[in-house]
Order: sequence, then structure tokens, then C-alpha cells
Amino acid sequence: MSKKNLSAEEKMAIVMAGIKGDKTVAQICREYGISQSQYYKWRDAFLDGAKSALERKGHLSREKQLERKIEELERVIGKQAVVIEVLKKALIYPGKER
Repeated sequence: MSKKNLSAEEKMAIVMAGIKGDKTVAQICREYGISQSQYYKWRDAFLDGAKSALERKGHLSREKQLERKIEELERVIGKQAVVIEVLKKALIYPGKER
């Protein structure tokens, strides 16, 4: 029953029309050529996205987690760079300590 591939903006407009309540969901679905189950899937995804956007604490903690992971990886890369330099010098100057 799907009419065509709709953009995210079009899907959002359809969901907003249903939330607004001027027309029934059945009317909106007929108008756009989609099934009611498709409408409700989009609505649920829309509301989940809105909920996530409003949960600043969770969003910030996720950012912090990623920042910490980046810092940890940068430290590991730094340590590996030092080891590589030591090994290079050991190959270039075998038997000599530096």
C-alpha cells in the first residue's frame, strides 16, 4: 500500500498531522497512501527520537563516554609510538644503549 519512498521531512509532516488531530489517522493514511500500521511505526520512531533529544543527561553522558574512549585510544597510540621508536633505534644501533 506504500505510495513511494518518502523523505524524513514528509514522514515527519504526516506524523505531525496525526498528532495535531484535525484529521483521523485513517484519513491521513488514505491521503498519503500509507497503511495505518506504517503510520504508527513512524509515530513511535518520531516519539522515541523526541524522547532521546529531551533526555540531555543521557546524551551528555554518551558524549562523555565517547570523549573518554578517544582519550584512552590516544594514550594507547602514544605508548605504541614510543615502543616503535625504541624498536627502530634497537634495529639501527644493535648492541648500543640509548
